[in-house]
Amino acid sequence: MDSRNDFRSILPFLPLIQRSSAVFWPPTVVEVFKCLSKGPSHSNVNSGQLLALAIADLRNSLGFSSLHPSASLGFSVFFDDLMSKNEADRWFEGVVPRLVDLLLRLPALLETHYLNGDTFNGMETGLRLLESQQPGIVFLSQELIAALLVCALFCLFPTSNRGAKHLPNINFDNLFVCLYECYGVNQEHKIKCLVHYFEKVCLNMPTGNVSFERKVLPLKNSQSYLVYPEPDFWSKSSVSLCPLEVRTSGMIEDQSTEALEVDFANKYIGGGALSRGCVQEEIRFMINPELITSMLFLSSMADNEAIEIIGAERFSNYTGYAKSFRFSGDHVDQKSVDSMGRRKTRIVAIDALCDTGNRQYRCGFLLRETNKAFCGFFDHQKHQEYQKIFVQNGIENSISSDKEMSMKIEGEIGVATGNWGCGAFGGDPEVKAVIQWVAASQALRPFILYYTFNLEALQKLDVVVKWIVSQGWSVGEVWNILVEYSTQRLNRETRVGFFSWLLPALQDDDPMVLDVSHVT
Repeated sequence: MDSRNDFRSILPFLPLIQRSSAVFWPPTVVEVFKCLSKGPSHSNVNSGQLLALAIADLRNSLGFSSLHPSASLGFSVFFDDLMSKNEADRWFEGVVPRLVDLLLRLPALLETHYLNGDTFNGMETGLRLLESQQPGIVFLSQELIAALLVCALFCLFPTSNRGAKHLPNINFDNLFVCLYECYGVNQEHKIKCLVHYFEKVCLNMPTGNVSFERKVLPLKNSQSYLVYPEPDFWSKSSVSLCPLEVRTSGMIEDQSTEALEVDFANKYIGGGALSRGCVQEEIRFMINPELITSMLFLSSMADNEAIEIIGAERFSNYTGYAKSFRFSGDHVDQKSVDSMGRRKTRIVAIDALCDTGNRQYRCGFLLRETNKAFCGFFDHQKHQEYQKIFVQNGIENSISSDKEMSMKIEGEIGVATGNWGCGAFGGDPEVKAVIQWVAASQALRPFILYYTFNLEALQKLDVVVKWIVSQGWSVGEVWNILVEYSTQRLNRETRVGFFSWLLPALQDDDPMVLDVSHVT
């Protein structure tokens, strides 16, 4: 493996050592693992306090610094105080030994991974560091992912070089620090989701694969990829708007169609999943813990990048949101599997601009958000097909064929999204909804399912969508109208929302506008 560039790029971020062509755990670490794998009758590790001590020994053997004292106390709080005795006995007697067995097999799993590595559409698929502006895809088996996540639980990944490569923290220590220092029931239930994942894979190890792709719109000419669009691209586009279905109830992750499910992401993938965060992205990472693996090797996203993950299995159900978040039991993932062994769950992470205030109406900011969504929604593996219908300046050759070409290129894979960047990030929900509609249409997605989560500002979204469709406007026409509104908003020529500005009668609940039953 030492001759492989992909392996050499990720080795500094793994807790293994290399000699010749083999990787392995240090002998002192193996001894601790073997002891733990025999269960508490041999290792005496039967509590959170003793597990933390064992983790400290492992980290010391790897030459790492001690855990923060609050992390050790957090392990004790969760496994000794919050877990029932029966649950704790099952964890330490049945689960921990199996998790350690996975750690012992990690070197062999990695060797198999690189030995069986293949290409996907001409790209390498081996585990490697995928830095900013480096498009690429990594395929990992669910078993290898499980072993990597056990490393994270035991806080075994080195951390010294991660900041220089703009990588988020991958170890679980901050989860337990937060549990101890600022206890919240939602924090306890985040950890319950992860514990449930480990219990479940120990009983029945999944056999599929998950792919992680960094998607990039190059900032300059490229024969292999569609270039980051300029305003002219959008203003002149004659692509038709795709159907948009408004859903006032339900959750993105529960939708049953085959669609890209949008992760309202932080530029550092995962956001606060492994600390105190507990909103849309963090919750998704808890119920689909295999997503956490992306934090190991995917550097932060730039404005022209997105991350798409296909195949992550869901293991947990939940209720609530933020402080009310609660683990509510096992989830049996019924999604079908594709020809590469991936569940047909497609999650695309796109990070919105944060705290832009009135600046979000500047043309440059509109362009950034539209291009960010487009980067996520666009299928970068099929750029050659797109080149056949887009001329160099981004205008479609044939208006009449765009629906047919959409079906040819994308099949039935639409977009399931919602109020992206409209919570703590402060985005305008009316503008953001239209931006995503425009971006998905230009990417030739056949539909959008838009979940409003009962946000008051979007109560009239369905009416506005149907009215716009009735006008027969193209992507370019809607973009130009959005720019006109944003210019007025920026110049304080209007203070009303985009929907009321577009349809003033909405403010008066005019029945002539609200009655869209005649619009097909």
